[in-house]
This record gives sequence, C-alpha cells and structure tokens, in this order.
Amino acid sequence: MVAMKANDPLGIENDLWAAADAMRGGMDASEYKHVALGLIFLKYISDAFEAKHAELLADEYSDAEDSEEYLAENIFWVPKEARWENLKNNAKQPTIGKLIDDAMIAIEKSNDPLKGVLSKDYARPSLNKQVLGKLIDLFSGIGMGDAKSKSKDVLGRVYEYFLGRFASAEGRAGGEFYTPRSVVNLLVNMIEPFKGRIYDPCCGSGGMFVQSEKFVQEHGGRLGDVAIYGQEMNHTTWRLAKMNMAVRGIDADIKWNAEGTFYTDAHNSLKFDFTLANPPFNVSDWGGDTLSDDVRWKWGTPPAGNANYAWLSHILHHLKPTGTAGVVLANGSMSTNQKAEKTIRKNLVDNDLVDCMVAMPGQLFYSTQIPVCLWFMTRSKKANGFRGREGEILFIDARKMGFLVDRVRRELTEEDIKKISDTYHAWRGEETAGKYEDIAGFCKAAKLEDVAANDYVLTPGRYVGAEEIEDDGIPFEEKMAELTETLFAQMEEGRKLDVAIRENLKGLGYGE
Repeated sequence: MVAMKANDPLGIENDLWAAADAMRGGMDASEYKHVALGLIFLKYISDAFEAKHAELLADEYSDAEDSEEYLAENIFWVPKEARWENLKNNAKQPTIGKLIDDAMIAIEKSNDPLKGVLSKDYARPSLNKQVLGKLIDLFSGIGMGDAKSKSKDVLGRVYEYFLGRFASAEGRAGGEFYTPRSVVNLLVNMIEPFKGRIYDPCCGSGGMFVQSEKFVQEHGGRLGDVAIYGQEMNHTTWRLAKMNMAVRGIDADIKWNAEGTFYTDAHNSLKFDFTLANPPFNVSDWGGDTLSDDVRWKWGTPPAGNANYAWLSHILHHLKPTGTAGVVLANGSMSTNQKAEKTIRKNLVDNDLVDCMVAMPGQLFYSTQIPVCLWFMTRSKKANGFRGREGEILFIDARKMGFLVDRVRRELTEEDIKKISDTYHAWRGEETAGKYEDIAGFCKAAKLEDVAANDYVLTPGRYVGAEEIEDDGIPFEEKMAELTETLFAQMEEGRKLDVAIRENLKGLGYGE
C-alpha cells in the first residue's frame, strides 16, 4: 500500500525530539512545549516573509522593505530586528531571551491580527538561555514557511507532533488531543462543508477549520465561502489557533474563556450548518452536576461523570434544521450501558438524529491508544438535496484500514478516505457517488428497528457482519488432511528441538 504524499513523515521528528532530550534536564515538558511552539511560529512567519522578500528583491520595480507588499498577500510584515536571521546570529548571546521578546512585540505592533497572541516571556531568568540558543540553531535548519513546507502543513504537523510527544510526559489530565490529519480529512470529506457556518466547540489549534477551507478551495469555492466559529478553553491552544488562522488568511471568530463551552457557551445564540469536533474523551470532571437543567439536554441529562454525551447534545443543539455534524469520540460511546448515556443514545436513535457511524482503526492518535469512532448526526434526513433516508442509519466498519507510519501510529490513506466517504455519499443518494450497496464486513444500511432490536448499540461490527471469504475450491476433507499433516510435522520438529535444548543444557552442567 502506498502512502499519499500529504501523509509522508516530515523527516524532522528525530531532530525535534533530540532537542527535547537536550532540554529535558532544565525544564519540564509543558514549559518546553510552550517555548518551542512560540519559536516555531516565529520561524514560520519569518520563512514566509523571507521567501517574499527574496522575490521582491529580484524585482527592480518593487520595494522589498514596503510592508504593504506583504500584507496585501496575507504575509506578515517582519521588522528587521525581528527577522530569524538576526536571532540566529545572536543565538549564543545571554540577551537572546530579550531579543526574542522584542521580536514578538515588534511583530504584534506591525500586524493587527496577532495582537495579544504571541508569547513574550523568553527573557525570564528561569529560562536557560544556552538551551534557548540551541533550540534556535535546531529550528534554523527546518523550513516551515516556504511554499513547499506550507503545502505539507509543516506548522500544523509539528504542533501535532509536539502535542503527542509531550502528552505522555505531561499526563493526559487535560484531555487535550490534537486530531490527526487523516481523521480531519475524513470528517471534512464526509460532511462536505461547501458553504455556510462551520463550528467547532473545542477547536484546539483549528485543524478542522484549515481542512474545511482547503476542501472549499479544492472544489472550486473561495476563501470565505464558509464562516468559521470556534471556542477553546486552553489559552495557549487558543493562541495557536489564532496564529494558525492568521498565517492562512482565514477570518475566524474563535472565542476563549477559562470556563469552557459547557459553562460559558460563547456562541449560544447561533445555529450552524456544519459542526466538526474532536472533544476530549471521557472527561469526568466537566461540572455536569451544576448544569442539570440546561436547555441543551433535550434528549436526556448527561451523567456528571462523563462528558461524551454532553458534547453530542451541545453539538446537536447548535445545528440548523438541515445541519450535519461529524464528531470523534471514544468507542465506548457507541455501546455504554451507563443509564443516562443509554437513555440519550436511545432518544437520538428514536428521533432519527444519527446518520452514520464509523468504527476507526486503532493507533490513529499520537497521544492516546484509545480506539475511536465517528458519529455523524443530522437534524433532518428528509430529501433536502440528498435522498430521503428517514428511519435508516449507515454503519461502516473501517477498523482494518490504514497503514502503520511507525511502530505505534497508523494513518488512513487517501484511498481509504475516499472509499469511506464515497460509501456515505452513495448511501445519501448523491448523483456522482454511484449506487449504494451493503458490503459484508464493511457497510450496512440498517433500519431503526434493527438498532432497537440490538438494544440501541451503535457498534458497526454488530451490523455489517463478517467479511465474505472467497472459496478456494479445495474440498474440506482434502484441506483438513493437509492442515493435520502440517501440524503433526511441526509437533515432531518441536519435539526434536526440545531434545536438542536439553542436551545442550546438560553439556553446560544444567541437566536434570
């Protein structure tokens, strides 16, 4: 199986982790993460600036020091004292921390979208300046903001890598997970957000928004055909989301507050055409005991000990009457027997709000080995651009898909993503997607009565059945005789090996 270009390893992972090793003695993991991400962003915008700067220098009719030349193309203006070359040349100086802070201040001053977003505490005494200089040397060798790096989304993927490696070092109490690129691509390709309002109530670094904009542009739309709304309670992550949107020229309304989406719903009066979300899994301390009468719990009150169904209810509450949502959750959400969760799941099914369930392969995330699934929900299955599919739910079992990028992490290929999304689109009756058919072991369109008969369990494996195995034409008796002969030969070989091992041990003085 051939991995697609966008999924290729960046090739800088080992260098990044080597830097982490070098800094581990003087700084804890969470602090290093923040230091490194700020520098990565600075390197990113500096690389983009330098690429344009070189282009303007080669044009005799342009002024390479005119900030308007850059801002017109959504490239940030980087003042001379803030350019990476200046920091690189002073990386070994004891004043490097102050130089970085000054660079951040100068960049914020010259670029309105970045005001209040950049870190400016690199001069603090507790930050080892020698280690800081080494980090600058390391990042100097990694291209981030040139055209080639942008096409591979280096900034986003480096961030993903850092979150993943440090998640285990920090512990997972914060539940902050970055959504892998292939999972985001699948979500976006499934719900096809061509136009309208897109929402993510726990938007992290904004990966869902980036892919949504890319999807629109790849299908002939324009930047701005979708209006983007998000919320994030981790202030550092919110800042990265703001940076992520800013470098791509995406106008987004991303709110931050420390209370979080459940307590202070920053977009409480808005309804959305599409919602994409990867909420933190199985959060037990979300404060549900103080929100028992909330208007969002139309299908039942979520348990105080797990926020999974609170997220589903919140997202459904915010969908327009024709809206669609794709949500990543832990597999346990499909079959939990916890009373409150089972009640909500039953009500979602009986009210025909569940459109499609996808069981995903394991090992997709950097930061957790928890198996995950995708919930696709809609407020209406009537014929509104798609086939009327009332009373049906599509189940897809994708657990065997993907390939191992390394020993511990798996990614979906673009062929996998196409197969899953094409199946969903064909089932929805999209004209260009072909005719839908159930495939044993992969997909099944089930009636709500079937789901009720299965006690409202939504695990795809329960519905799609076993994969058909091609008959090899060999009679059973002949195959059994052949397998038995092979087994006896292996048992005899095992007996001989046991004798040989005993003799060798005896020769070494360890015999019985």
